Amino acid sequence: MKNKVFSAVLCSVLAGGVFSSCTDSFESWNTNPNEVTPEEMMYDNLATGSNYATMQRGVYTVGKDNGGTYQITQMLTGDIFAGYFADLKGTYNIGNLHLDHYVMQDHWYNMPFNLAYTRIMEPYRQLCTYADENSVDRAMATVVRVFGMHRITDKYGPIIYSKYGNDMQTGYDSQKDIYTSFFSELDHAIDVLGTYVDQNPGKTYMARYDNIYSGDVSRWVKFANTLRLRLAMRVSYVDKALATSEATAAIDEPHGLMSSVADDATLHQGNGLSFSNSLWEVTQSWADLGMSATADCYLNGYNDPRLEKYYTKNGDGVYRGARNGVVNPQSALLKTKVSAANFAQGSDQPWMKHAEAYFLQAEAKLRLGVGSGDVKSLYEQGVRASFSSAGLSDADSYLNSDALPLESWVNPQGDRSVNVSSMLSQVSPKFDDTASDEKKLEQIITQKWIALYPDGMEAWSEIRRTGYPGWVRIDSYSNTNEVSNNDIIRRLRFPSTEYSNNGANVNEAIRMLGGSDIAGTRLWWDAK
Repeated sequence: MKNKVFSAVLCSVLAGGVFSSCTDSFESWNTNPNEVTPEEMMYDNLATGSNYATMQRGVYTVGKDNGGTYQITQMLTGDIFAGYFADLKGTYNIGNLHLDHYVMQDHWYNMPFNLAYTRIMEPYRQLCTYADENSVDRAMATVVRVFGMHRITDKYGPIIYSKYGNDMQTGYDSQKDIYTSFFSELDHAIDVLGTYVDQNPGKTYMARYDNIYSGDVSRWVKFANTLRLRLAMRVSYVDKALATSEATAAIDEPHGLMSSVADDATLHQGNGLSFSNSLWEVTQSWADLGMSATADCYLNGYNDPRLEKYYTKNGDGVYRGARNGVVNPQSALLKTKVSAANFAQGSDQPWMKHAEAYFLQAEAKLRLGVGSGDVKSLYEQGVRASFSSAGLSDADSYLNSDALPLESWVNPQGDRSVNVSSMLSQVSPKFDDTASDEKKLEQIITQKWIALYPDGMEAWSEIRRTGYPGWVRIDSYSNTNEVSNNDIIRRLRFPSTEYSNNGANVNEAIRMLGGSDIAGTRLWWDAK
């Protein structure tokens, strides 16, 4: 991109002044042809657009040769903790005990934190030097920053946010303060983007740099509203008044929430972005991870039509999952016995699907009394929306099903059955309007968990926040002294690099955390 811009400038100079004196060319001779000058950065939104594109590509870390990075930052954290995938490989270069066993290995838990600053926070800081706070560029980038960084605070708790800069010795913000900032930033960004949509109907913005919605600002507003509603419900057990206020603002905002497949946020290839889909690479090409026992039990038990859209059949022609937390799994056997993620090498990367908006509204109505419509119809709209995103058209029979998750999971290592019924949510797809509010919530979150696939980071947050759906416990808790028996891992430790480079501020972050810097300490919003 830099060379392209420089070449265009150089051609213009040659065309307009071939016979200029040698001294006239002094500045251009002393300009690095591989760097873009400040003046060139202003051409065609390059200054903001290039940083904006970098941010989009950094949320899930996609791009050439980034499969391993995606595996560590997404699949070996949220995806395994949520019960979408399980480890099949056994031993990595950090040994045979790792996050699938709730055992901390610093290389793995360092990476999501550190990359968030180089690939989201730093490009945003650079963008802000060119775009003022009321610009559309900055508003779009702000939405991406909140989307990317809420995933990081929900991994660790307190993080570096408001004080971020170039200083290695940087203070952390409490998670409560971070969420307060998120809501304020989204409120302003939604106002800026909504005004642009109203004044420029049908007009796109920064389309060549936007791999999500191709510059369709109206869809960015819907995405931002839905993200705001997601974050509102995230804090609903720790600050009900704040959750009610923010949920109301999101639902009542005139530009609306995500409501159709066209609103699904997906990082598309193109505009100079090309990558092998990491879910394909890790589960099919490398076969390091595969379907988990939890996904096996729910999707097979419900006879869920989305099963074949989410996973591939194994070598025996069935869908089978492995248990999380097995030490030294039989890798060669499991590669033939366990289902992979059903993504092609050239598949795009999902961000957020519109089904979530309906499940969020259903919970907001049930627990906060916010919004219109009734809980059952919003729940059913969520299921229908999930079917639609998966390319399925008829959800009626599914919504009338009384099926329950499998009582017994078949262990592919020996084909012996293990009774897991006490671990799982005993709810069916058919909504029970006579059930208690808590049981209704369990139904909503269980179907939301299915709809969120493959975003295990968000699904893990929902399990921690609500306790639903129930999950197949890791094979053994004997290898971890940080997570209580039968509990779920609650967070990642602060990076060892932060202890080395920013020790005093990490110690203050631990005070903000309110517990030890271990995997079992609950985050601020994890208060149910």
